[in-house]
Amino acid sequence: MSSQPSKDETRAAYRHFLAIPTRWMDNDVYGHVNNVVYYSYFDTVVNKWLIDSGLLDFLRSETIGLVVETSCSYFRPIAFPDAIAAGLRVAHLGRSSVHYEVGLFRNDESTVAAAGHFIHVYVDRASNRPVAIAEAMRDALQALMVK
Repeated sequence: MSSQPSKDETRAAYRHFLAIPTRWMDNDVYGHVNNVVYYSYFDTVVNKWLIDSGLLDFLRSETIGLVVETSCSYFRPIAFPDAIAAGLRVAHLGRSSVHYEVGLFRNDESTVAAAGHFIHVYVDRASNRPVAIAEAMRDALQALMVK
């Protein structure tokens, strides 16, 4: 799977979705959501899925994911008051890293408005040294894998 999803990619290519409303303050002076906000949407869909799946307690987990790489391709503008469906999938699962891909769909549109990726390396919270992804997490992440 490519780390640069096609502008023609559809919702069917993603395994999980989170509804994210845009906010008035997300828009910039050009009348659309500012580019930096897209990365917030990526962070939100990944971490909300981890928390809801019981895989992350961001205050107490001994193992945490650190972002080591992220990117975004913009195909069509998103603007307040659009609703976003953030699609999530796993493109690669390594020993201590996960390569997530995120597609942002505007309102009821079937093709992505923006798409990108987000790589976590899992580390011991105390030492910041990489650790193997726990089996329970690996099993849950495999359900998000694209084949």
